[in-house]
Amino acid sequence: MTWFLLCVGLLLGGYFIYGTFVEKVFGIKPQRQTPAFAQGDGVDYVPMSKGKVYLIQLLNIAGVGPIFGPILGALYGPAAMLWIVLGCIFAGAVHDYFSGMLSVRNGGQSVPNLAGKYLGRGAKNFMNVFAIVLLLLVGVVFISAPAGLLAKITGVSVSVFVGVIFVYYLLATIVPVDKIIGRLYPFFGALLIFMSVGLTVALVASSEHTMLPGFEVGDFFQNLNPNDMPLWPALFITIACGAVSGFHATQSPLMARCVENESNGRFVFYGAMIGEGIIALIWCAIALSFFGGVEGLNTGMGGNPANLVYEASTGLLGAVGGFMAVLGVIVLPITSGDTAFRSARLILAEYFNMPQNRLPKRLLLAIPLFVIGAVLTQVDFGIIWRYFGVANQATAVMMLWTASAYLLRHNKLHWIATVPAMFMTTVVISFLLNSATLGAGLPMTLSTVTGLVLTLVITAMLITRIKGRNEGMLADEA
Repeated sequence: MTWFLLCVGLLLGGYFIYGTFVEKVFGIKPQRQTPAFAQGDGVDYVPMSKGKVYLIQLLNIAGVGPIFGPILGALYGPAAMLWIVLGCIFAGAVHDYFSGMLSVRNGGQSVPNLAGKYLGRGAKNFMNVFAIVLLLLVGVVFISAPAGLLAKITGVSVSVFVGVIFVYYLLATIVPVDKIIGRLYPFFGALLIFMSVGLTVALVASSEHTMLPGFEVGDFFQNLNPNDMPLWPALFITIACGAVSGFHATQSPLMARCVENESNGRFVFYGAMIGEGIIALIWCAIALSFFGGVEGLNTGMGGNPANLVYEASTGLLGAVGGFMAVLGVIVLPITSGDTAFRSARLILAEYFNMPQNRLPKRLLLAIPLFVIGAVLTQVDFGIIWRYFGVANQATAVMMLWTASAYLLRHNKLHWIATVPAMFMTTVVISFLLNSATLGAGLPMTLSTVTGLVLTLVITAMLITRIKGRNEGMLADEA
């Protein structure tokens, strides 16, 4: 319990201390007009209060990732919670802050255009394709997971819920942002709070389950190897949402179009990531506690994190409370899946320079996305999840390097973005070189050394090419 409270306290301290420092480095300008007012269209550019924008941002980014990821990551022991804390404060929240605030400074543009502006045209073209692929994978993952849980608690066929969720996603993708998303999310937020707080209190008060059964310092350094995937680098791919997630870079521009003032950015973008980190900590703690430790978790989960969600929710809160908690878990992926398709539509709109103020044009881009998504739902969930994890972290790498390039161009302290960019670049390269199923299947030592060398080369090239070159600065950034 002490360890859990310490982790939560560190996350909150990170928001007030390191978050304030990051905001100072960026240099907010409260007097500057935001895109919500400068480009208001009543569809995607709609001014909203700080509290509402924060809540929508939190629900947008907190899909099934900060639940399933930490549960799977808990198989690596207490090191998972350490990564959630450090990754969230120094990488994930920095990533989310810059993906949001750079969009605010650039008229609400999406991540491909931001990457293109600060890293070059090649990065823009790469990110246009990569972001669409990632968002489609996210949309499919966030249909399959909630549909499976709904089927489990109701007994209705999974395919029925897949169809219902698809219809909701289509509506949420094409109607103005304040009509469905802005109105339903406060209710969804209440379910999220109930789920998070209720399960934590129930676990602490439980006489059958001990909160984080005792562990020693040496447990942090065990190279546990669940599913033949060693802690380095697999832990940092497994726990993405809750630590650092590239998917968030596709979501932050949605709220960058609704922020009323730049001074709200730290609360909305950095703060929402801290909130997601706390959700991830709760589920990691439940995973390590409910079945009595790592071995019990591996057996009780049966390879599917949804089993733990259902068993822990009903076991700790009873039938009614468990039902409400599972609904809270279902809400998270649904409130990210709808905005995943919405983000994909807007990225395509920017690419084709197609204004989205008319419904037929929104349908023209949305319908093909949903057709492809429907096809992908037929692919095995486990395969989709693995590809999603790698694509997610690769997107995070690109966004962190984009933030670093922005800071370099403006002669600001770029290391707050460069260091996490270097770490995550090494993680992704090492994982792809080592993985036998998704990559080259090389030995771990060779994969890690190669990852480190390539990361250093990329860092040197970026700093040499960009540092001090201010000719790319636009007047509206001043």
